[in-house]
Amino acid sequence: METEKKYCSICAWRENCQKRFSIVTDASGCVRCPDYSRDLSMKDKDSDAAEKVAREP
Repeated sequence: METEKKYCSICAWRENCQKRFSIVTDASGCVRCPDYSRDLSMKDKDSDAAEKVAREP
């Protein structure tokens, strides 16, 4: 069973986030942010593309 991946690039608050560069991430790049909430306006296909971009150096 896979847990939901959490990335800044698919967070509903990403545009106005003040914690974006100071939050803790785990080994897979997922954020550990208490304010995270997934942007429901993004479809899974869109969020997959955003995750791919977030992982690129």
